[in-house]
Amino acid sequence: MTKYIFVTGGVVSGLGKGITAASLGRLLKARGLKIAAQKLDPYINVDPGTMSPYQHGEVFVTEDGAETDLDLGHYERFIDENLNKFSNLTTGKVYWNVLNKERNGEYLGETVQVIPHITGEIKNFIYSVGKKTDADVVITEIGGTTGDIESQPFLEAIRQVAHEVGRHNCLFIHVTLVPYIKGSNEHKSKPTQHSVKELQSFGIMPDIIITRSDEPIEQSVKNKIALFCNVKPDCVIENLTLPVLYEAPIMLEENGLANVVCRELDIHCAPCDLTDWNAMLDRIRAATTPVKIALVGKYTKLHDAYLSVNEALSHAGYENGAHVTIEWVDSEQLTEENIAQQLAGCDGILVPGGFGDRGIEGMILAAQYARVNNLPYFGICLGMQIAVIEYARNVLKFADANSSEFDPNSQHRVIDLMPDQHGNLPKGGTMRLGAYPCNIVPGSMLEQAYHSAQIEERHRHRYEFNNEFRDAFVKAGLAIAGTSPDGRLVEAVEIPSNRFFVGVQYHPEFKSRPNRAHPIFREFIAAALEQKKK
Repeated sequence: MTKYIFVTGGVVSGLGKGITAASLGRLLKARGLKIAAQKLDPYINVDPGTMSPYQHGEVFVTEDGAETDLDLGHYERFIDENLNKFSNLTTGKVYWNVLNKERNGEYLGETVQVIPHITGEIKNFIYSVGKKTDADVVITEIGGTTGDIESQPFLEAIRQVAHEVGRHNCLFIHVTLVPYIKGSNEHKSKPTQHSVKELQSFGIMPDIIITRSDEPIEQSVKNKIALFCNVKPDCVIENLTLPVLYEAPIMLEENGLANVVCRELDIHCAPCDLTDWNAMLDRIRAATTPVKIALVGKYTKLHDAYLSVNEALSHAGYENGAHVTIEWVDSEQLTEENIAQQLAGCDGILVPGGFGDRGIEGMILAAQYARVNNLPYFGICLGMQIAVIEYARNVLKFADANSSEFDPNSQHRVIDLMPDQHGNLPKGGTMRLGAYPCNIVPGSMLEQAYHSAQIEERHRHRYEFNNEFRDAFVKAGLAIAGTSPDGRLVEAVEIPSNRFFVGVQYHPEFKSRPNRAHPIFREFIAAALEQKKK
């Protein structure tokens, strides 16, 4: 029978529930188990697709096109399993589904209530992810903190799951903060005790408590937490802040987390094999050659807005023996007068995805600077569109060239909606989302990176390269490096005369892994290292 693990959090948000869940998934997979992971978010938005990056960070896109929470990126990178639309559920989606069922008469006239209808929808979702993937273990993270009013239906639902599948098939892990008070030079367990008491008031008795702290916690404090929170002494497990994110599974393995989980769930499996993971950590520690990448974007004040890009750059550094540092460049602040100073010392320029016209002109300046100075350039989604607009303005001499997203009155809309897209489209869930195939042009930089004639990559965008201008671009030296199989959609462009100048319409960062860097990121960092030597 499928085993269910629920990860909750207390005291404060941002404790690393996602990293804990992802690390546990890696440890169980290393024991030969098939793992599925999901995140339940209490906010009322249907999905994070229309939320500001300043509030939510990046939107992570799955293979099947679900717009999800950024924690799913951690799950995929740690567990190395592609997730799906059953991997992220919000309060908004729950109510959306329930209300649609009510309107369709599926409840046969019943009074629709939080219990059993809302909780039933949540439970169906939890069970579905395990059935779809035939998982041995389903790890479910509950967003927010215990006591939040929005989380109550989710907590009630997982209480019911434990009752339905039996406590021997269900495990509750609670992640809490254990603060260190410098005045008295001691860790305090009271916040954890109060958080567990709150959780118990919902009928959920945690089996394992993960203590988050910056410094090691005294054994006496752990014993006190075990006693007052009614867990076994070895079920209080320390999770320290680490310099390298991917060391977390090793630390938790050394602290016995997976062994305790297997014991409590009566799981009999193969011994843990973390050989590949440890080899990856050795590569990370050996990657010391410094290389600096300018990330030119509009959300640079919140680095989580580009979380997967950051991680993909680091992964590429590991494979090239390089330590990548990011120079965060606010595109709104870039001007012709200061751009050389702003980008001085950078070995490559990356322009990531985004929406809206704020900061666009600064990005165009960055693309021009990279093209003219033969500096490695990598444009992702919006970054590809920026490169196309810049080329149209300064090489094709279309002075008003733009995207119809930014200037619908331009006479040279080199980025535009496709003919069948025009109309008053709603904002949410109407883009090209998820994995699409792409044919790679022989002899291109992309072919050198992928070593393949066809690939599949994940998309999240609405506007496309305007085919009316395709011939003009090609004649002027901008190469089409990738298209949809029918040739209708331009997926990638390059400047063959430059050392490395690539723009892709898709989001390769979503498929990068710490032990398997994405090919384009790998080649981009390799080019940046060559630039550094030059």
